[in-house]
Amino acid sequence: MTAPTVPDLQHIAPREQAEILAQALPYIRKFHGKTIVIKYGGNAMIDPVLQQDFAEDVVLLKLVGMNPVVVHGGGPQIDEALSRLGKKGTFIQGMRVTDEETMEVVEWVLAGQVQQDIVGLINAAGGKAVGLTGRDGGLIRARKLKMVDKNDPSIEHDVGQVGEIESIDPSVVKALQDDQFIPVISPLGFGSENENYNINADVVAGKLAEVLRAEKLVLLTNTPGVLDKAGNLLTDLSARQIDELFADGTISGGMLPKISGALDAAKGGVNAVHIIDGRVPHAMLLEILSDQAYGTMIRSH
Repeated sequence: MTAPTVPDLQHIAPREQAEILAQALPYIRKFHGKTIVIKYGGNAMIDPVLQQDFAEDVVLLKLVGMNPVVVHGGGPQIDEALSRLGKKGTFIQGMRVTDEETMEVVEWVLAGQVQQDIVGLINAAGGKAVGLTGRDGGLIRARKLKMVDKNDPSIEHDVGQVGEIESIDPSVVKALQDDQFIPVISPLGFGSENENYNINADVVAGKLAEVLRAEKLVLLTNTPGVLDKAGNLLTDLSARQIDELFADGTISGGMLPKISGALDAAKGGVNAVHIIDGRVPHAMLLEILSDQAYGTMIRSH
């Protein structure tokens, strides 16, 4: 892991630097003490420069008095680990089929390699990160996901150890937040028989944001945000407008689970959900601490 490098800001005049900081002040005041759940994925998780930007942004949010909680995915890393074992990932309706052997790899990659990389990056940037899975403190209770065929509701697909959330107990997350730690959560849950489940990270982030009564849910993606049919970015949407975009087919494919999770969070009391382009350096800070739109914001009301 390379040491953090400080960006050269000499080309920005001191007065302009002060202006930038002053513009951030109302947002820092407004969101002080508030919880912000961040789904970390896409290019921001793979590109070393973007990884460092992300870690610095999370630490800055914590230092100015917000409570960031990170939920991460790890699809590409899981695929890479499976291919090293000579195993190919299988998907049904966009969901990874998780047999027993795949589950072992998923746990090793998410709760081991990926989580510890993120914890290390945040700590190197000056934060105090702690890794959690759904087992820690009984955080995420899950049951086997029943996947109904989208074309024929009478058919149910068996996707193995893929879970849906039964309940979330956020007490361990709150305890860490109160002690100035930054929780980093792997989307792994456990069932009533102590079995393990792999859960969609967007779903975990959305549900956790609801349960924590978060001010914001931020989803880092590899897209600029929600686009209309002409490919233009829609920067500000209400829950009702999102429903209309579902109905007319504007939102489809891979964005469906992401947006439906975001919509559930907005309807469940999270004040604002931001779907932003993780390929833009410091996109998260720009979205939270400025009045510039760097993605799509879904308002709860």
